[in-house]
Amino acid sequence: MTSEQQRVVVIGGGLAGLRLAARLGGDVRVLGEEEHVPYNRVLLAEVLAGRYSPEVTALPAPGPALRRGVRAVRIDRAEQVVHCDDGTVERYGTLVLATGSNPVLPPLRGLFEPEGRELPAGVHAFRTMDDCLALSAAVRPGVRAVVIGGGLLGVSAARALAERGAQVVLAQQGERLMERQLDAEASALLHEHLTAMGVEIHTECRVRGLSTTPHPAGRTSRNPVPTQGPRQVTGVELADGYRLDADLVVLACGVRPRTGLALAAGLDVRRGILVDDELRTSDPRIHAVGDCAEHAGRVYGLAGPALEQADALAGVLLGTGKGLTADPAYNGTRALTRLTLTAGGDRPLDLAAFGETTALPGDDVVRLTDATRRTYRKVVIRGDRLVGGVLLGELSSVGALARSWEDGAPLTDRHGLTDLHHLLTDDGGS
Repeated sequence: MTSEQQRVVVIGGGLAGLRLAARLGGDVRVLGEEEHVPYNRVLLAEVLAGRYSPEVTALPAPGPALRRGVRAVRIDRAEQVVHCDDGTVERYGTLVLATGSNPVLPPLRGLFEPEGRELPAGVHAFRTMDDCLALSAAVRPGVRAVVIGGGLLGVSAARALAERGAQVVLAQQGERLMERQLDAEASALLHEHLTAMGVEIHTECRVRGLSTTPHPAGRTSRNPVPTQGPRQVTGVELADGYRLDADLVVLACGVRPRTGLALAAGLDVRRGILVDDELRTSDPRIHAVGDCAEHAGRVYGLAGPALEQADALAGVLLGTGKGLTADPAYNGTRALTRLTLTAGGDRPLDLAAFGETTALPGDDVVRLTDATRRTYRKVVIRGDRLVGGVLLGELSSVGALARSWEDGAPLTDRHGLTDLHHLLTDDGGS
């Protein structure tokens, strides 16, 4: 068998793709669409806030395995080759799709011109290093910025822009911030913290469109698709008729798995690319990991699950994973969300959430709140097991709580319940 017939080709140079390549070693080729040195996307908000330089986000150098600035445009499954936009062809024995996700661009009036795909100047997604650098170049003290979306990404962007001195308005369609991760009490504390940073927050607020004016300079974005055209954003129009003045607009409306290559190649796709417990797609020679993969009905869109999937797939491909025994190589990830918000010299607000943070009828809830220290801790117990929790302000116990949740260990004996109460009341030595 030739080297090309054995080669693993990975499409995607993000966290998952590079982690897999590092674990495999040997004859691996990674196709990375971005020109930048590979970076940790999780740290982009810190770069936008001005706390980190872009260099700090760099991932370990992957060496000659990575081809930067190369986009895969077609997969030929019969010939087992990948066609690239520079005319080159990569032959594979095993192909791995780690194509990640794209930002959701909402159907707002004025976002695009008829038949156009050019964003107005001043309107940015917040997904890539190019997005981050473009926003960093545009933000300055006093600039009017509207962030559309109050999830994890929107909250991170709003915090970062506020730290740079922008006048920030956060528009959230749902009734509270980070409603997928936080319960009402925790969300209210987050709301209070952002307001203290100067962020104006509108919840249950639907954005209808954008106001723009001609931009004769015709400034273009660094993003190849979509580009920014000769229009400048001037405001955000809400469904109730209210208008928010804006020099900058950040679209933080979620992400969507990048499945175009897989669809065109005839692979099974629902929301993401369907994979089994060995991360195989409907073609056994092609696997998928990370944001683009859908396993057991779930698309995670988080760094932790992407890395776990890369590790599991490395075990399968190397012949050392559980997938070659009766146990599955990958049976899902219990994802933990963490975020740190800093307001100048004020005490930062650390936040963590895991599992089911809203109790169902019959669940037991243990909740501790300290208004003076601005701490909030809550866990949800179903039967004799910990099923979720939220912690704000003090995270010294989050690791042990998350491990108990991940293990699914029963809390039936007095020792287990005592440990749980000890963890909730522990102040990390403070």
